[in-house]
Amino acid sequence: MKLALPAFLNLKRLEGRIVAPFLALLAVVQLASWFITDANIKNSTELTVQAELQTGQRMFEHLLVQDAQQRTALLRQLENNHGIRDVLADAGSMSREEFAETLVSALDSKNRTLLKAGLIAYADSNAQVIAATAPEAQDFAALLPRLQTAMTQASEGKAPAWQTNLALVKGRAYQLVAVPVHAAGLGGWLLMAVDLQDEPLRELQDLSQLHGVILRRDQAQAAWQPLGSVLDIQHTVAVAQQMQDKPEGDSRPFGLQIGAEEMRGLYLPLLKEGSQELVVVLLRSFDKAFLSFGLLRQTLAWLTLLGVAAFALGSVLTARRISEPISKLADSVERLGRGDYDTPVAPIKGAEEVSNLARAFEAMRQGIHQRDTSLNDLAFKDQLTELPNRAGFGLLVSNALERAGAANSAAVLTLGLDRFKHVNDVQGHEFGDLLLRKVAKRLQALLPGPEDALARLSGDEFALLLRGANESSALALADAIRRDFENPLQIQDQTVDLSAGIGIALAPQHGREAKLLLARATLAMFDAKKRQSGSMVYSAKLDVGSQESLSLLGELRHAVEAGELRLYLQPKVDLARGRILSAEALVRWQHPERGLVPPLHFIPFAEQSGFIRKLTTWVIAASLRAWSQARAQGVDLRISVNLSTRDLLDQDLPGKIMSMLATQGASSQALCLEITESAIMDDPQRALSTLEQLSALGFKLSIDDFGTGYSSLAYLKTLPVDELKIDKSFVLAMENDLGDAKIVHSTIELAHNLGLSVVAEGVETAKAWKILAALGCDEGQGYFIAKPMPENQFLDWLRGWQAPDLSSESADTVLGGLS
Repeated sequence: MKLALPAFLNLKRLEGRIVAPFLALLAVVQLASWFITDANIKNSTELTVQAELQTGQRMFEHLLVQDAQQRTALLRQLENNHGIRDVLADAGSMSREEFAETLVSALDSKNRTLLKAGLIAYADSNAQVIAATAPEAQDFAALLPRLQTAMTQASEGKAPAWQTNLALVKGRAYQLVAVPVHAAGLGGWLLMAVDLQDEPLRELQDLSQLHGVILRRDQAQAAWQPLGSVLDIQHTVAVAQQMQDKPEGDSRPFGLQIGAEEMRGLYLPLLKEGSQELVVVLLRSFDKAFLSFGLLRQTLAWLTLLGVAAFALGSVLTARRISEPISKLADSVERLGRGDYDTPVAPIKGAEEVSNLARAFEAMRQGIHQRDTSLNDLAFKDQLTELPNRAGFGLLVSNALERAGAANSAAVLTLGLDRFKHVNDVQGHEFGDLLLRKVAKRLQALLPGPEDALARLSGDEFALLLRGANESSALALADAIRRDFENPLQIQDQTVDLSAGIGIALAPQHGREAKLLLARATLAMFDAKKRQSGSMVYSAKLDVGSQESLSLLGELRHAVEAGELRLYLQPKVDLARGRILSAEALVRWQHPERGLVPPLHFIPFAEQSGFIRKLTTWVIAASLRAWSQARAQGVDLRISVNLSTRDLLDQDLPGKIMSMLATQGASSQALCLEITESAIMDDPQRALSTLEQLSALGFKLSIDDFGTGYSSLAYLKTLPVDELKIDKSFVLAMENDLGDAKIVHSTIELAHNLGLSVVAEGVETAKAWKILAALGCDEGQGYFIAKPMPENQFLDWLRGWQAPDLSSESADTVLGGLS
């Protein structure tokens, strides 16, 4: 069982929200004070440790000087001993053992210990050893001249006294002292060398809390070698390793991590002979020094906790005095939270602020109650037609499916108006809104039953719900809508023809969820509009088609990048003179697995997906390369390139084409740009703007497939075009169909009257050529002349091509019918 928190600790309660900020503020202040004080303690600890290290440095120097003085006094005691003088006189004939025993016997017990700690030798004035207690004495005797010089500099204050007696011999650090022998007839020097090891460091440790390590290295950047230490081997090695990163000559205290302990170190150079260096590192534990302030830190911690506790108690008492009257409003607020906006909030007696709060809740209840109805309308109703919107329709479908259960059926129909965008752009949005309202009324009148529903999903899309419907009843409604739409609408003295694509999805066959049914009905609607079939029932193949489209888009992108596209050219001939003047550029896809993919399999998809712009760019670039190759071989050839709707809507298109022309050194006369009527009519204003820019740049513009679109002759006059291409469907049939021949004849005359040249597509017989030439058609294009061919074969074909002999062909029958 979960325990409930006290009110002052529960942040969901008013007490908690009053207490928590004050406690949090106090905690922040106290913690800030704690951290600032702690930082000051650490800073004081740093200063204390630094002072201890600097004091330790002076103590270490003093210990070195003291040790040197003691050893010098020992040598003077030996030199003043008359017995020793006799020994020195005969020292050359003594063995090392005899010499050492004689020296020891001449000293008291204290000085005997000092004697045993080091090497003693007697050397002549030329620093040659006469007698010694150890065989390596000559190495130290050789240092006597340097020692004399150092002692002189120390006496003159030019060098520190503690540094005078230090020497490095065979990788070890020694303290070297010497006194002259003044006995008559003797002369020379008594000298003593003591291995430093850790003796002065231990003396320093006994006097302070400092540790030390003596280090040596043979040259700069070489590893430090420990010679003496009061630490264990592992920690001594750690100090030597961390000293590698210490900048040379930097005598400031620095931090080290020795095991788990944080320490501070002071670097003290002792001696530098050539490339050899001798240093001592004095160490002080920072952690132990910091702990010495422990009592102060504990006191501060207790004061902080007591302050927080006292402030918390006061905050809780204050919060309760404020929250208790407000808690009386809890029942009323809970009712409002449950959506009960009908029961008034009871007035509360007490503090004026609480009474005002109760009145504010009541005003809020009334306002929410009024706006709740409005919000529902906004969320689930289309404001233009007052029909359910997409969200509202989804609820209607979900409720219908729940009530129907698994046994009963339902149908969802989505309807998309054709050319609504064009009407909206040309006539204006107000006209478009009126059209949508009238369409909504007509659809509402066609609903079969009172439980069926109509909704507006977006823009020009509507949806219908038929409860208990099957496929036949859904198709019957779709057919009724189609027949009703055959009657045009009258809006503001304008006649508007209606047509639409309708998609149908059935429950439970195509899904049991509103979203799924709506999505599948929409998919069927798009397919119906694509096929211009009026209505379409959803099938699983449509989803497969969507997946194939995604796959095709990816493959098409790869085709452009991998060079799988091929440029084909189909020649266009001057029908009167029998000369090849130009060619039309066509694209083919050489798929690595599917082989040569026909344009109809990918061009429409590229137009729908927007990828057609990439294809157009590729075709223009490839055509200009073909033009450049033809020009290099003395062939003057204009190449026609097709532009799609999306190309015309691209305001940057003229600049892009001019940039590609510049790359090949070509002018605008190298290209003829062909545009279909439907491409212009999709967005006339933007298309016209692009065409005017292209015309101003000098491009020849051609209307492709003329006669199959929706344009009017009046609109054609406003277009800056230079050429019409008669659709091949008329040309192919004109030899046998007088009606098509009349259309071809009228189109040629119309174009010439408007100052346009004419190109006929579908010239597949000699007779067609002769008829077209007789009618005044300027150019022809078709299989009779040549099929589209790869660009690399075109120039060879052109060199060998000759105009056919048409003398045996007669066009009188057709021409006679036109006169």
